[in-house]
Amino acid sequence: MRNKFIVAFFIGLAIFAFGRIAVSGVEKKSKDDLYRQVELFSDTLAIIQADYVDEVKPKDLIYGALKGMLSSLDPHSQFMDPDTYNELKIETEGKFGGLGIEITIKDGLLTVVTPIDDTPAWKAGIKSGDRIVKINNEITRDMTLTEAVKKMRGKPGEAVVLTILRESEKKVLEFKIVRDIIKIKDIKEARILEDGIGYIRLIEFRENSGQDINNALERLSKEGMNALILDLRNNPGGLLDVAVKVAERFIEKGKMIVYTKGRKGSQNLEFISHSTKPILDIPIVILINEGSASGSEIVAGCLQDHKRAIILGTKSFGKGSVQTVVPLSDGSALRLTTSKYFTPSGKVIHGTGVMPDIVVEEGKIELAGTEEELKVKPEDIFEQIEKKEKPEKVEKVFDYKSDNQLMRAVDVLKAAKFYKESKQ
Repeated sequence: MRNKFIVAFFIGLAIFAFGRIAVSGVEKKSKDDLYRQVELFSDTLAIIQADYVDEVKPKDLIYGALKGMLSSLDPHSQFMDPDTYNELKIETEGKFGGLGIEITIKDGLLTVVTPIDDTPAWKAGIKSGDRIVKINNEITRDMTLTEAVKKMRGKPGEAVVLTILRESEKKVLEFKIVRDIIKIKDIKEARILEDGIGYIRLIEFRENSGQDINNALERLSKEGMNALILDLRNNPGGLLDVAVKVAERFIEKGKMIVYTKGRKGSQNLEFISHSTKPILDIPIVILINEGSASGSEIVAGCLQDHKRAIILGTKSFGKGSVQTVVPLSDGSALRLTTSKYFTPSGKVIHGTGVMPDIVVEEGKIELAGTEEELKVKPEDIFEQIEKKEKPEKVEKVFDYKSDNQLMRAVDVLKAAKFYKESKQ
Protein backbone atom coordinates (compact mmCIF):
# COMPACT_ATOMS: atom_id res chain seq x y z
CA MET A 1 0.00 0.00 0.00
CA ARG A 2 2.86 2.34 0.80
CA ASN A 3 4.31 1.86 -2.72
CA LYS A 4 0.89 2.48 -4.17
CA PHE A 5 0.57 5.70 -2.19
CA ILE A 6 4.03 6.92 -3.30
CA VAL A 7 3.28 6.23 -6.97
CA ALA A 8 -0.10 7.98 -6.71
CA PHE A 9 1.60 10.93 -4.98
CA PHE A 10 4.14 11.39 -7.81
CA ILE A 11 1.47 10.99 -10.48
CA GLY A 12 -0.51 13.66 -8.68
CA LEU A 13 2.49 15.98 -8.75
CA ALA A 14 2.93 15.36 -12.50
CA ILE A 15 -0.73 16.13 -13.17
CA PHE A 16 -0.45 19.32 -11.14
CA ALA A 17 2.67 20.39 -13.07
CA PHE A 18 1.05 19.89 -16.46
CA GLY A 19 -2.49 20.66 -15.37
CA ARG A 20 -2.69 23.85 -17.36
CA ILE A 21 -1.87 21.98 -20.57
CA ALA A 22 -4.18 19.03 -19.89
CA VAL A 23 -7.29 20.60 -18.39
CA SER A 24 -7.23 24.31 -19.22
CA GLY A 25 -10.79 25.45 -19.83
CA VAL A 26 -12.28 22.06 -18.98
CA GLU A 27 -15.30 21.99 -16.66
CA LYS A 28 -15.03 20.68 -13.09
CA LYS A 29 -16.82 17.46 -14.07
CA SER A 30 -14.13 16.69 -16.63
CA LYS A 31 -11.42 17.40 -14.05
CA ASP A 32 -13.00 14.97 -11.61
CA ASP A 33 -13.18 12.33 -14.35
CA LEU A 34 -9.50 12.91 -15.14
CA TYR A 35 -8.47 12.37 -11.53
CA ARG A 36 -10.51 9.15 -11.38
CA GLN A 37 -8.65 7.88 -14.46
CA VAL A 38 -5.31 8.89 -12.89
CA GLU A 39 -6.20 6.73 -9.89
CA LEU A 40 -6.78 3.82 -12.28
CA PHE A 41 -3.38 4.53 -13.84
CA SER A 42 -1.62 4.61 -10.47
CA ASP A 43 -3.33 1.33 -9.43
CA THR A 44 -2.03 -0.32 -12.60
CA LEU A 45 1.51 0.93 -11.96
CA ALA A 46 1.41 -0.37 -8.37
CA ILE A 47 0.16 -3.82 -9.49
CA ILE A 48 2.88 -4.10 -12.16
CA GLN A 49 5.61 -3.15 -9.68
CA ALA A 50 4.31 -5.59 -7.09
CA ASP A 51 3.31 -8.64 -9.17
CA TYR A 52 4.99 -8.56 -12.60
CA VAL A 53 7.33 -11.53 -13.17
CA ASP A 54 10.41 -9.30 -13.67
CA GLU A 55 11.35 -6.16 -11.82
CA VAL A 56 10.73 -3.11 -14.02
CA LYS A 57 12.23 0.34 -13.47
CA PRO A 58 9.61 3.01 -12.74
CA LYS A 59 11.16 5.21 -15.42
CA ASP A 60 10.65 2.51 -18.08
CA LEU A 61 7.01 2.12 -17.06
CA ILE A 62 6.34 5.85 -17.17
CA TYR A 63 8.16 6.28 -20.53
CA GLY A 64 6.19 3.38 -21.99
CA ALA A 65 2.92 4.85 -20.76
CA LEU A 66 3.76 8.29 -22.17
CA LYS A 67 4.68 6.84 -25.57
CA GLY A 68 1.37 4.99 -25.73
CA MET A 69 -0.56 8.04 -24.57
CA LEU A 70 0.89 10.37 -27.22
CA SER A 71 0.72 7.82 -30.06
CA SER A 72 -3.01 7.35 -29.39
CA LEU A 73 -3.67 11.00 -30.33
CA ASP A 74 -2.50 11.23 -33.96
CA PRO A 75 0.48 10.08 -36.09
CA HIS A 76 2.42 13.32 -35.51
CA SER A 77 2.18 13.57 -31.71
CA GLN A 78 4.82 11.63 -29.81
CA PHE A 79 6.76 11.31 -26.59
CA MET A 80 10.50 11.61 -27.17
CA ASP A 81 12.96 10.16 -24.70
CA PRO A 82 16.24 12.14 -24.32
CA ASP A 83 17.98 10.20 -27.12
CA THR A 84 15.11 10.72 -29.53
CA TYR A 85 14.88 14.41 -28.64
CA ASN A 86 18.59 14.78 -29.39
CA GLU A 87 17.99 13.06 -32.76
CA LEU A 88 15.40 15.72 -33.55
CA LYS A 89 17.91 18.47 -32.75
CA ILE A 90 20.48 16.83 -35.05
CA GLU A 91 17.90 16.65 -37.85
CA THR A 92 17.27 20.41 -37.76
CA GLU A 93 20.96 21.09 -38.40
CA GLY A 94 20.47 19.88 -41.99
CA LYS A 95 23.44 17.48 -42.06
CA PHE A 96 23.25 13.86 -40.90
CA GLY A 97 23.87 10.26 -41.92
CA GLY A 98 20.74 8.78 -43.44
CA LEU A 99 18.78 7.85 -46.56
CA GLY A 100 17.18 11.19 -47.43
CA ILE A 101 13.44 10.57 -47.14
CA GLU A 102 10.67 12.39 -45.32
CA ILE A 103 8.17 9.95 -43.78
CA THR A 104 4.84 10.07 -41.99
CA ILE A 105 2.11 7.67 -40.89
CA LYS A 106 -0.86 7.70 -43.27
CA ASP A 107 -3.84 5.34 -43.03
CA GLY A 108 -1.94 3.55 -40.24
CA LEU A 109 1.02 2.76 -42.52
CA LEU A 110 4.56 4.15 -42.60
CA THR A 111 4.48 6.28 -45.76
CA VAL A 112 7.06 8.22 -47.76
CA VAL A 113 6.11 11.89 -48.04
CA THR A 114 8.95 12.53 -50.46
CA PRO A 115 12.52 11.51 -51.25
CA ILE A 116 14.87 14.50 -50.99
CA ASP A 117 16.67 15.32 -54.23
CA ASP A 118 20.19 13.95 -54.76
CA THR A 119 20.06 11.72 -51.67
CA PRO A 120 20.54 7.91 -51.60
CA ALA A 121 16.77 7.27 -51.42
CA TRP A 122 16.10 9.57 -54.39
CA LYS A 123 18.85 7.94 -56.47
CA ALA A 124 17.58 4.45 -55.56
CA GLY A 125 14.12 5.25 -56.93
CA ILE A 126 12.01 5.67 -53.78
CA LYS A 127 8.80 7.58 -54.62
CA SER A 128 6.28 9.71 -52.78
CA GLY A 129 3.43 7.54 -51.50
CA ASP A 130 5.56 4.39 -51.13
CA ARG A 131 4.55 2.34 -48.08
CA ILE A 132 7.51 1.08 -46.03
CA VAL A 133 6.48 -2.39 -44.86
CA LYS A 134 9.90 -3.59 -43.65
CA ILE A 135 13.16 -2.01 -42.50
CA ASN A 136 16.04 -4.49 -42.55
CA ASN A 137 13.46 -7.31 -42.64
CA GLU A 138 11.69 -5.96 -39.53
CA ILE A 139 7.96 -5.42 -40.13
CA THR A 140 6.94 -1.79 -39.53
CA ARG A 141 3.44 -2.59 -38.24
CA ASP A 142 2.87 -0.50 -35.06
CA MET A 143 6.31 1.11 -35.48
CA THR A 144 6.36 4.79 -34.53
CA LEU A 145 7.85 7.52 -36.72
CA THR A 146 10.65 7.99 -34.24
CA GLU A 147 11.57 4.30 -34.22
CA ALA A 148 11.52 4.18 -38.03
CA VAL A 149 13.76 7.25 -38.34
CA LYS A 150 16.21 5.77 -35.81
CA LYS A 151 16.45 2.54 -37.80
CA MET A 152 17.08 4.34 -41.08
CA ARG A 153 19.55 6.89 -39.76
CA GLY A 154 23.08 5.85 -38.78
CA LYS A 155 26.66 5.65 -39.90
CA PRO A 156 27.33 6.75 -43.50
CA GLY A 157 28.46 3.86 -45.71
CA GLU A 158 26.21 1.27 -44.05
CA ALA A 159 23.34 -0.24 -46.06
CA VAL A 160 19.66 -0.30 -45.10
CA VAL A 161 17.19 -2.63 -46.82
CA LEU A 162 13.69 -1.19 -47.31
CA THR A 163 10.78 -3.34 -48.42
CA ILE A 164 8.29 -1.08 -50.19
CA LEU A 165 4.66 -1.55 -51.17
CA ARG A 166 4.02 0.62 -54.25
CA GLU A 167 0.24 0.68 -54.48
CA SER A 168 0.13 2.50 -57.84
CA GLU A 169 1.98 -0.41 -59.46
CA LYS A 170 0.57 -3.15 -57.16
CA LYS A 171 4.12 -4.31 -56.43
CA VAL A 172 6.27 -5.10 -53.42
CA LEU A 173 9.80 -3.86 -54.10
CA GLU A 174 13.07 -4.19 -52.18
CA PHE A 175 15.70 -1.45 -52.09
CA LYS A 176 19.20 -1.72 -50.65
CA ILE A 177 20.23 1.85 -49.90
CA VAL A 178 23.60 2.95 -48.55
CA ARG A 179 23.49 5.74 -45.97
CA ASP A 180 25.27 8.98 -46.76
CA ILE A 181 25.74 12.38 -45.15
CA ILE A 182 22.53 14.22 -46.01
CA LYS A 183 23.20 17.83 -46.90
CA ILE A 184 20.02 19.63 -47.79
CA LYS A 185 20.37 22.34 -50.42
CA ASP A 186 17.40 24.73 -50.37
CA ILE A 187 17.38 25.77 -54.02
CA LYS A 188 18.13 23.11 -56.63
CA GLU A 189 17.70 25.22 -59.77
CA ALA A 190 17.33 28.94 -60.49
CA ARG A 191 17.52 29.93 -64.15
CA ILE A 192 15.75 31.41 -67.15
CA LEU A 193 14.20 28.63 -69.23
CA GLU A 194 13.05 30.45 -72.35
CA ASP A 195 11.20 33.58 -73.45
CA GLY A 196 11.95 35.33 -70.12
CA ILE A 197 10.32 32.57 -68.03
CA GLY A 198 12.21 32.14 -64.76
CA TYR A 199 12.36 28.81 -62.94
CA ILE A 200 13.14 28.22 -59.26
CA ARG A 201 13.04 24.80 -57.66
CA LEU A 202 12.79 25.01 -53.87
CA ILE A 203 13.62 21.72 -52.13
CA GLU A 204 12.74 22.60 -48.52
CA PHE A 205 11.92 25.58 -46.29
CA ARG A 206 15.00 25.89 -44.10
CA GLU A 207 16.58 28.73 -42.13
CA ASN A 208 18.24 30.45 -45.10
CA SER A 209 15.61 29.66 -47.75
CA GLY A 210 13.98 33.10 -47.55
CA GLN A 211 17.22 34.92 -48.29
CA ASP A 212 18.23 32.35 -50.91
CA ILE A 213 15.00 32.81 -52.85
CA ASN A 214 15.32 36.60 -52.64
CA ASN A 215 18.82 36.37 -54.13
CA ALA A 216 17.58 34.05 -56.89
CA LEU A 217 14.65 36.36 -57.74
CA GLU A 218 16.94 39.38 -57.87
CA ARG A 219 19.40 37.63 -60.19
CA LEU A 220 16.68 36.32 -62.50
CA SER A 221 15.07 39.79 -62.67
CA LYS A 222 18.39 41.22 -63.88
CA GLU A 223 18.47 38.49 -66.52
CA GLY A 224 15.09 39.62 -67.89
CA MET A 225 12.58 37.45 -66.03
CA ASN A 226 8.99 38.36 -66.98
CA ALA A 227 7.22 35.23 -65.63
CA LEU A 228 8.02 32.64 -62.97
CA ILE A 229 7.61 28.92 -62.32
CA LEU A 230 8.04 28.06 -58.64
CA ASP A 231 8.60 24.32 -58.40
CA LEU A 232 7.49 22.91 -55.03
CA ARG A 233 7.17 19.29 -56.15
CA ASN A 234 8.46 16.84 -53.53
CA ASN A 235 9.06 19.74 -51.12
CA PRO A 236 8.05 18.31 -47.70
CA GLY A 237 7.86 21.69 -45.97
CA GLY A 238 10.08 22.83 -43.11
CA LEU A 239 9.96 26.04 -41.09
CA LEU A 240 6.61 27.82 -40.99
CA ASP A 241 8.06 31.34 -40.75
CA VAL A 242 10.21 30.70 -43.84
CA ALA A 243 7.19 29.49 -45.85
CA VAL A 244 5.44 32.71 -44.83
CA LYS A 245 8.44 34.77 -46.03
CA VAL A 246 8.39 33.03 -49.40
CA ALA A 247 4.63 33.55 -49.87
CA GLU A 248 4.73 37.24 -48.94
CA ARG A 249 7.21 37.96 -51.77
CA PHE A 250 4.31 37.56 -54.20
CA ILE A 251 1.26 39.14 -52.52
CA GLU A 252 0.33 42.64 -51.39
CA LYS A 253 1.24 43.91 -47.95
CA GLY A 254 -1.52 43.31 -45.39
CA LYS A 255 -2.93 40.19 -47.09
CA MET A 256 -3.38 37.00 -45.07
CA ILE A 257 -1.00 34.14 -45.87
CA VAL A 258 -2.25 31.38 -43.55
CA TYR A 259 -3.92 31.04 -40.16
CA THR A 260 -3.95 28.36 -37.50
CA LYS A 261 -6.78 27.23 -35.22
CA GLY A 262 -6.48 25.16 -32.05
CA ARG A 263 -8.42 24.64 -28.83
CA LYS A 264 -6.75 27.50 -26.99
CA GLY A 265 -6.86 31.15 -27.97
CA SER A 266 -3.06 31.34 -27.94
CA GLN A 267 -2.96 28.70 -30.70
CA ASN A 268 -5.14 30.78 -33.05
CA LEU A 269 -2.63 32.73 -35.10
CA GLU A 270 -2.82 34.80 -38.28
CA PHE A 271 0.17 35.31 -40.55
CA ILE A 272 -0.05 38.52 -42.57
CA SER A 273 2.23 39.70 -45.40
CA HIS A 274 4.67 42.45 -44.37
CA SER A 275 6.69 42.61 -47.59
CA THR A 276 7.35 46.21 -48.64
CA LYS A 277 8.38 45.34 -52.22
CA PRO A 278 6.41 42.27 -53.33
CA ILE A 279 6.63 41.01 -56.91
CA LEU A 280 3.15 41.66 -58.30
CA ASP A 281 3.70 42.37 -62.00
CA ILE A 282 4.59 38.93 -63.40
CA PRO A 283 2.43 35.81 -63.92
CA ILE A 284 3.33 32.80 -61.74
CA VAL A 285 2.76 29.05 -61.96
CA ILE A 286 3.40 26.88 -58.90
CA LEU A 287 4.11 23.19 -59.49
CA ILE A 288 2.95 20.72 -56.81
CA ASN A 289 2.50 16.96 -56.50
CA GLU A 290 1.71 14.32 -53.88
CA GLY A 291 5.14 14.95 -52.33
CA SER A 292 4.40 18.64 -51.65
CA ALA A 293 3.50 19.02 -47.97
CA SER A 294 3.17 21.46 -45.09
CA GLY A 295 5.07 24.68 -46.02
CA SER A 296 4.62 23.94 -49.74
CA GLU A 297 0.87 23.68 -49.24
CA ILE A 298 0.82 26.95 -47.31
CA VAL A 299 2.54 28.82 -50.17
CA ALA A 300 0.44 27.15 -52.90
CA GLY A 301 -2.84 27.58 -50.99
CA CYS A 302 -2.11 31.25 -50.23
CA LEU A 303 -1.24 32.25 -53.80
CA GLN A 304 -4.17 30.22 -55.16
CA ASP A 305 -6.68 31.90 -52.83
CA HIS A 306 -5.40 35.38 -53.70
CA LYS A 307 -5.48 34.46 -57.41
CA ARG A 308 -1.82 35.38 -57.59
CA ALA A 309 -0.63 32.09 -59.12
CA ILE A 310 -1.94 29.19 -61.16
CA ILE A 311 -1.37 25.89 -59.36
CA LEU A 312 -0.44 23.04 -61.74
CA GLY A 313 0.33 19.36 -61.18
CA THR A 314 -1.38 16.85 -58.91
CA LYS A 315 -3.04 17.13 -55.47
CA SER A 316 -0.60 17.79 -52.63
CA PHE A 317 0.04 15.51 -49.65
CA GLY A 318 -2.28 17.10 -47.07
CA LYS A 319 -0.06 17.65 -44.03
CA GLY A 320 -1.44 20.76 -42.39
CA SER A 321 -1.11 20.36 -38.64
CA VAL A 322 1.17 22.26 -36.25
CA GLN A 323 3.36 20.39 -33.78
CA THR A 324 4.75 22.12 -30.69
CA VAL A 325 7.81 20.63 -28.98
CA VAL A 326 7.62 20.90 -25.17
CA PRO A 327 10.91 20.00 -23.41
CA LEU A 328 10.57 18.14 -20.11
CA SER A 329 12.77 18.27 -17.01
CA ASP A 330 14.75 15.06 -17.60
CA GLY A 331 15.81 15.88 -21.18
CA SER A 332 12.83 14.18 -22.82
CA ALA A 333 10.13 16.12 -24.70
CA LEU A 334 6.57 16.06 -25.96
CA ARG A 335 5.83 16.69 -29.62
CA LEU A 336 2.18 17.65 -29.54
CA THR A 337 -0.24 18.60 -32.34
CA THR A 338 -1.70 21.89 -31.13
CA SER A 339 -3.44 23.40 -34.17
CA LYS A 340 -4.19 23.09 -37.89
CA TYR A 341 -3.42 25.27 -40.91
CA PHE A 342 -6.10 26.99 -42.97
CA THR A 343 -5.69 28.87 -46.25
CA PRO A 344 -6.82 32.54 -46.40
CA SER A 345 -10.28 31.52 -47.71
CA GLY A 346 -10.72 29.01 -44.85
CA LYS A 347 -9.88 25.75 -46.64
CA VAL A 348 -8.37 23.13 -44.34
CA ILE A 349 -5.08 21.65 -45.59
CA HIS A 350 -4.72 18.67 -43.24
CA GLY A 351 -5.96 15.44 -44.77
CA THR A 352 -7.27 17.31 -47.82
CA GLY A 353 -4.29 18.88 -49.54
CA VAL A 354 -4.27 21.61 -52.19
CA MET A 355 -6.07 20.82 -55.45
CA PRO A 356 -4.35 22.25 -58.56
CA ASP A 357 -6.18 24.64 -60.88
CA ILE A 358 -4.82 22.57 -63.76
CA VAL A 359 -4.30 18.85 -63.17
CA VAL A 360 -1.33 17.48 -65.10
CA GLU A 361 -0.03 14.02 -64.29
CA GLU A 362 3.68 13.40 -64.03
CA GLY A 363 5.31 12.04 -67.17
CA LYS A 364 8.28 12.29 -69.47
CA ILE A 365 8.21 13.73 -72.97
CA GLU A 366 10.05 11.36 -75.29
CA LEU A 367 11.60 13.02 -78.32
CA ALA A 368 10.68 10.98 -81.36
CA GLY A 369 13.16 10.13 -84.09
CA THR A 370 12.80 8.59 -87.53
CA GLU A 371 12.76 4.83 -87.83
CA GLU A 372 16.16 5.02 -89.52
CA GLU A 373 17.63 7.14 -86.67
CA LEU A 374 16.33 4.76 -84.02
CA LYS A 375 17.86 1.66 -85.64
CA VAL A 376 21.04 0.28 -84.08
CA LYS A 377 23.71 -0.12 -86.74
CA PRO A 378 25.72 -3.39 -86.62
CA GLU A 379 29.05 -1.53 -86.47
CA ASP A 380 27.84 0.38 -83.37
CA ILE A 381 26.94 -2.71 -81.29
CA PHE A 382 30.47 -3.46 -80.05
CA GLU A 383 31.05 0.23 -79.25
CA GLN A 384 27.89 0.23 -77.10
CA ILE A 385 28.98 -2.97 -75.29
CA GLU A 386 32.36 -1.40 -74.50
CA LYS A 387 30.64 1.70 -73.11
CA LYS A 388 28.49 -0.47 -70.82
CA GLU A 389 31.57 -2.34 -69.59
CA LYS A 390 33.40 0.95 -68.93
CA PRO A 391 30.65 3.38 -67.96
CA GLU A 392 31.60 7.02 -68.05
CA LYS A 393 30.60 9.31 -65.23
CA VAL A 394 28.20 11.70 -66.90
CA GLU A 395 26.90 14.68 -64.95
CA LYS A 396 23.12 14.82 -65.04
CA VAL A 397 21.99 17.72 -67.24
CA PHE A 398 18.88 19.71 -66.36
CA ASP A 399 16.53 18.93 -69.26
CA TYR A 400 13.27 20.77 -68.63
CA LYS A 401 11.84 19.95 -72.07
CA SER A 402 11.42 16.30 -71.10
CA ASP A 403 9.40 17.22 -67.97
CA ASN A 404 5.71 17.03 -68.89
CA GLN A 405 4.42 19.16 -65.97
CA LEU A 406 7.13 21.78 -66.37
CA MET A 407 6.48 22.18 -70.10
CA ARG A 408 2.75 22.60 -69.47
CA ALA A 409 3.65 25.36 -66.98
CA VAL A 410 5.75 27.05 -69.67
CA ASP A 411 2.79 26.86 -72.08
CA VAL A 412 0.43 28.37 -69.48
CA LEU A 413 2.79 31.29 -68.83
CA LYS A 414 3.28 31.96 -72.54
CA ALA A 415 -0.51 32.11 -72.93
CA ALA A 416 -0.84 34.40 -69.87
CA LYS A 417 1.82 36.76 -71.21
CA PHE A 418 0.16 36.82 -74.65
CA TYR A 419 -3.21 37.64 -73.07
CA LYS A 420 -1.67 40.42 -70.96
CA GLU A 421 0.11 41.95 -73.95
CA SER A 422 -3.01 41.79 -76.13
CA LYS A 423 -5.05 43.63 -73.47
CA GLN A 424 -2.42 46.34 -73.23
